[in-house]
Amino acid sequence: MDMHQPAADPHAEIREEVRKLCARFPGEYWRELDSRRGYPTEFVDALTESGYLAALIPEEFGGAGLPLSGAAAILEEIQASGCNGAACHAQMYIMGTILRHGSEAQKAQYLPDIAAGKLRLQAFGVTEPTSGTDTTALRTTARREGDKYIINGQKIWTSRAEHSDLMLLLARTTPRDQVAKKTEGLSTFIVDMRTAKGLTIRPIRTMMNHNSCEVFFDNMEVPAENLLGQEGRGFRYILDGMNAERLLIAAECIGDAKWFTVRSAAYAKERVLFGRPIGQNQGVQFPIAKAYAQMRAAEAIVQRGLAKFERGETCGEEANMGKMLAAEASWAAGEACVNTHGGFGFAEEYDIERKFRETRLYQVAPISTNLILSYIGEHVLGMPRSY
Repeated sequence: MDMHQPAADPHAEIREEVRKLCARFPGEYWRELDSRRGYPTEFVDALTESGYLAALIPEEFGGAGLPLSGAAAILEEIQASGCNGAACHAQMYIMGTILRHGSEAQKAQYLPDIAAGKLRLQAFGVTEPTSGTDTTALRTTARREGDKYIINGQKIWTSRAEHSDLMLLLARTTPRDQVAKKTEGLSTFIVDMRTAKGLTIRPIRTMMNHNSCEVFFDNMEVPAENLLGQEGRGFRYILDGMNAERLLIAAECIGDAKWFTVRSAAYAKERVLFGRPIGQNQGVQFPIAKAYAQMRAAEAIVQRGLAKFERGETCGEEANMGKMLAAEASWAAGEACVNTHGGFGFAEEYDIERKFRETRLYQVAPISTNLILSYIGEHVLGMPRSY
């Protein structure tokens, strides 16, 4: 059963090479990491050495200069191969903010070292315990003092903070009650976590090995030249990258759905009960087939969104719907896979329960389904704002 893109896919060769790389990191590798909540350093290093994590960095800075669809193909194949791109996917979707809004000096300072694997850009400091997805209500502050900013506050669910050199941080530079719109007065910074003082990182144990953390800032100093773009326009800069993030996460979910479905269909054909393969029973066969149809539909929306993004067209509808539909497809495929395997679906050695836990996250992150439906209702269908 061929789950991959047709031969006309411009990224077919990249997909094949990613599959070869992932074959070096089988289920045993991920299970061992899962047992101790370890970070897949060897896997991330292999992706870096192969140039895949520098996919979106322009060639002039040492990257591959691929379009967003190239990054999506890489992440999809990582998931479809049974690996986990969450260990490094932020380096893909944070990149757009720096490429669009970073100064030439900032790009020259950071991008070549990121492309060469000397620097990791894996941490995205936006969400806070009290604000959640209400980003404009964040309380972390950045106060200008001479040639530096003094930052105080807290972030949560900042994944990979312990394993990243740089963090893209959103903080309020003008109090909320002093701006005309609540989206104003937020600024974006590049934080070098290797040298930052007043920075504390606390890991959070979760149901999946996602290397997520709380991060605390206590009078942390950041050089003024690390401000990204203009002060007060940081929310707009973050929003610019969100469609890219949603399309890339959707591609990962599509990869997960393909992984689950390949295993479901194979096991349904070989597992014999009551004298016949269990896949002959419609109660087993139909959920697998329906999840496959859901995946293909989501895939089509995501491909459309990627094409619009690369043409510079507005793709909020496709990015949001694609993320929602792909996450639902991967969850449906995971449910079908667990049910098809019965008790073996819960056995660690089959890797199904691990992937099942990992893909469940995307029903909630990086944006919840309810907010996506609100976006569609308001911005696509023209109904009144619901919040």
